[in-house]
Amino acid sequence: MEGTSSPLFLYRKTDCIVVRETLEHLVQEALKNDEKLFLVDLNISDNKDIVVTIDGDQGVTIDNCIDINRYIEQNLDRDTYDYSLKVTSPGIDAPLQNIRQYKKNIGRTVKISTGEEKFEGTLEEIVDNNIVLTWKVREPKPIGKGKVTVTKKAKIALDDIKKAKVKIKF
Repeated sequence: MEGTSSPLFLYRKTDCIVVRETLEHLVQEALKNDEKLFLVDLNISDNKDIVVTIDGDQGVTIDNCIDINRYIEQNLDRDTYDYSLKVTSPGIDAPLQNIRQYKKNIGRTVKISTGEEKFEGTLEEIVDNNIVLTWKVREPKPIGKGKVTVTKKAKIALDDIKKAKVKIKF
């Protein structure tokens, strides 16, 4: 019998799918209480360690995390699902994963990698499923000696972005 066809494997895989669907539903229900909050990520490890990452249009407070944690704890049967739960916000250096995270960071400097190209500039706007970045560079004058500052602009499809981070300024 191959490992992927054993009944235990199928049970665990099905159980994990049920837990994930149940958790996604519970998180969405909890987020209905505050429309400014949104789900960024939901991870379930093989040990059933659950990490729910939320963000907000105006940030996330500890109380927001506590409220969502309590809502999930009250509605997910610990006897049926033996789990540990952590509700958190993305760290200051966490990559952007959600279009709402891009929207809340308009006007800030971001670093973008598409795999082939890297950009660093000000996130100006989001148009359809594209972001618009602007940045300034020094280039040689077209005529004569010296350099001139030129503003560059790039429109990047969200689907093409491999990694995006907000550049922290102190």
